[in-house]
Amino acid sequence: MTRTGHSKLTTLRTVFAAGALAVAGSAGAIQSKYNLAPPVTQIARDIHWLHWMMLIICGVIFVAVFGVMFYSIWAHRKSKGAQPADFHESTKVEVVWTVIPFLIVIGMALPATRTVVAMKDTTNADLTIKVTGYQWKWGYDYLKGEGEGISFLSTLATPREQIEGKAPKSNTYLIEVDNELVVPVGKKVRVITTANDVIHAWMVPAFGVKQDAIPGFVRDTWFRAEKIGTYRGQCAELCGRDHAFMPIVVRVVSAEDYTKWVAEKKAALAAAADDPNRTWTVAELQERGAKVYAANCQACHQANGRGVKGTFPPLDGSAVVMNTQQQMAILLNGKGAMPSWKGLSDVELAAVATYTKNAWGNKAGAAVQPAEFRAARK
Repeated sequence: MTRTGHSKLTTLRTVFAAGALAVAGSAGAIQSKYNLAPPVTQIARDIHWLHWMMLIICGVIFVAVFGVMFYSIWAHRKSKGAQPADFHESTKVEVVWTVIPFLIVIGMALPATRTVVAMKDTTNADLTIKVTGYQWKWGYDYLKGEGEGISFLSTLATPREQIEGKAPKSNTYLIEVDNELVVPVGKKVRVITTANDVIHAWMVPAFGVKQDAIPGFVRDTWFRAEKIGTYRGQCAELCGRDHAFMPIVVRVVSAEDYTKWVAEKKAALAAAADDPNRTWTVAELQERGAKVYAANCQACHQANGRGVKGTFPPLDGSAVVMNTQQQMAILLNGKGAMPSWKGLSDVELAAVATYTKNAWGNKAGAAVQPAEFRAARK
């Protein structure tokens, strides 16, 4: 683009931005309740600008078209003695109502195309994170950049008591997680999305980011947060029964705090590293399995193991749970409404299998070892 063209585009953007502010008025209440989320990236600001630009254009067209129509109906009504004009066509009118809409469309398409192209430019990222959608949680793997090797699952942290209406709802009801995605401020973060089971969509409105996560496919997007803070989003694709319970929380921190978080996270992961080769006791697996069950299974099968009638069978007293081979096959491959849990480690799978065999009224007294799941994966 030439310097003159760039100057004209900048002027145009300034005019529309001023118009947008005029339409928004005292934007405090409008911003928080009715408008898009406050932008903290350049892409999000561009989306806001496009939104208001097109809203203003559409508003002007609406007023102009319906104004002319209603004026014509009023001024040329039959009761006033108006006589209809007698003509077949007007080349001038045909040209005008073809050229003007064409120019309007071009004026809207150019800045929109510029923003879309910028949204797709994931090159030169400082940090690359793989995001995997599961029913119903998110998996994060730091693939490149500072923090490489960190991996964890992020699950809804809202207590069941709030969801069931047995306790007051918090200000972050259904948009809080146990493990936040942490990124440094001012760094370009490339997000690679995929899914383990059905189609999900990773969306954080404040970043202007929404990218589908599709099983068997890899998609990518990016953001550069310019302000330290906590930003929330949700899965934006109808992905099943607990679609509403799949939030996203991104915590943007300073470069120094990010380096500190990386060190602490790696130390914690190393300390919690499971050894799938050793033989675990029933007590060890039960203790670990209770946590895995609460994080992954409780939402469907309930804390008491009685399931949901007609949808998720009870685990308490289940013959399948007591049959190790059947239980392992379902955990690894899924069945019916239950997804595959291959994303869990062999130790986690062995722990939850052992826990369900010995919880509630189940008294198997035996353990399923991680080595058994490792062999079953092959």
